Amino acid sequence: MRYIRSMASTDDWSTRHSVLANARRTAALINVLTGTDDQPQPQPDAVAEVLRQYGELEPIEINSGDIARMRAAALLLREVFAAGHVDPAAEALNRLLLEHTGRLRLTSHGGSTPWHPHLDRHDDAPWDEWFLASSCLALTVLLWDRQRPPGGLCASPSCQNVYVTQGPGPARRYCSRRCATRERVAAHRRGHQDGTSLSRARESTGEA
Repeated sequence: MRYIRSMASTDDWSTRHSVLANARRTAALINVLTGTDDQPQPQPDAVAEVLRQYGELEPIEINSGDIARMRAAALLLREVFAAGHVDPAAEALNRLLLEHTGRLRLTSHGGSTPWHPHLDRHDDAPWDEWFLASSCLALTVLLWDRQRPPGGLCASPSCQNVYVTQGPGPARRYCSRRCATRERVAAHRRGHQDGTSLSRARESTGEA
């Protein structure tokens, strides 16, 4: 396991590793790790790229065994996003905190980062333990702060992705604008086809 050891400034580090940023990293890792029916387990390079996008320093040493264990953790975390309501989301997090994380502790990784909380057992925890513990911490704080589920499942039937709830406002239903646009277009086409079919039926029966 490798951690970010140095940053340009404390403010820069805190921005990169805010609760919301860590929750978004959780969602991105769940999405790449849980995969699809055609590709149930990703290649290490795909996971390393997500870690890189969220600030992990090179070299990122991760192998197929790490990926298998991280995927198991991702499937557990996915239950929080699938909860649909704050109460079952909290219950799912409580189970994970009880069964899969260590005691809350503060670390600065030997003075190389600002002090921050961890729930894994030590700074050199394996990838899957770090992923599950850091994700539980971020999702717990989001639920506590907002009193709503920290995220959800994309409503598009053709998508299996999870997403992080952005904040106050209308409830989010899709993981991306791409999915939302695709579903709006599909609904419009279905409505047009239904209208056309109804018009033809009326014409065939002589209705005005």
